[in-house]
Amino acid sequence: MIFDAHSDLPTFIYDERKKGKTLVLEKSFNQFFAPGVAARVMAIWTRPDRRSSALRYGLEVLNALRKDVEESERFELVTSVGEMKKAIEEGRAALWLGLEGGEPIEDSLDLLEVFYHLGLRVLTLTWSLRNAIGDGVFERTNGGLTNFGVEVVGKAEELGILIDLSHINEAGFWDTLDVTAFPVMASHSNARALCDHPRNLTDEQIKAIAERDGVIGAVAIPSFVDREKPTLEKYVEHIDYMVELAGYKHVGLGFDFVYYLSGWSGRSVEGFENESKIPELLERLNENFSAKEIEAITFRNLERLFERVIG
Repeated sequence: MIFDAHSDLPTFIYDERKKGKTLVLEKSFNQFFAPGVAARVMAIWTRPDRRSSALRYGLEVLNALRKDVEESERFELVTSVGEMKKAIEEGRAALWLGLEGGEPIEDSLDLLEVFYHLGLRVLTLTWSLRNAIGDGVFERTNGGLTNFGVEVVGKAEELGILIDLSHINEAGFWDTLDVTAFPVMASHSNARALCDHPRNLTDEQIKAIAERDGVIGAVAIPSFVDREKPTLEKYVEHIDYMVELAGYKHVGLGFDFVYYLSGWSGRSVEGFENESKIPELLERLNENFSAKEIEAITFRNLERLFERVIG
């Protein structure tokens, strides 16, 4: 089984339903889920051109996702590990709701609580730009968490929302660890030591997440894998490296496949272009890890983290 810590499928569903299509996930089940994806974080990403209306856009994407799930018997939006286990046992893919960037909550803890009641369980504090919570990795400044950002982290703890530190800048990363004792996740990031990109994590960041009993999800975005020639082999090297550094209990998968998004024309990871290549990934992992370690990396580590923080 695969637990994918980060997917932009809600954007795809929204775009397709805006064209009048229905049963988007149902009709694409074999493409997106049949290779063994049993659980997935469905992240609502506020596109840069929608930042001025982030709350409205976020709610519209959430509504499109809910409608699409309701039309199919193959999926279930879950809010607890117990619900996830039950859905999987009954043959449905378990979908967790996430926000990729806190733009939709604006500067309101009340809105964070509203999203929680709508099913939100994973909060990526920032995308790569600045919001009311803090600075993303592409900002020129290194501002870290704002005062409101500190309040958001505290409210997330109170509600049982897992904090995701992918995309936030280094100052914000360390600020977050200063104000919470809870485990955290970096849902879709790799090792900067192997690929020097600001979206990847330093050795110190990787070890800090592990020390909190958190998890790093290895990401399959080509520029985060290797700047010259991103391949499946290079992707597995990131997993190997982070396991060596942090231990196998603190590494997971956060594919972040985006090949299906409208307007995407970027490269793919050679040999790991999409979900259909998951069997090849498992073959490579089998060369380096035991069955117990592979089960942990592909599913159990994230399950443990979600159960501890969310319940």
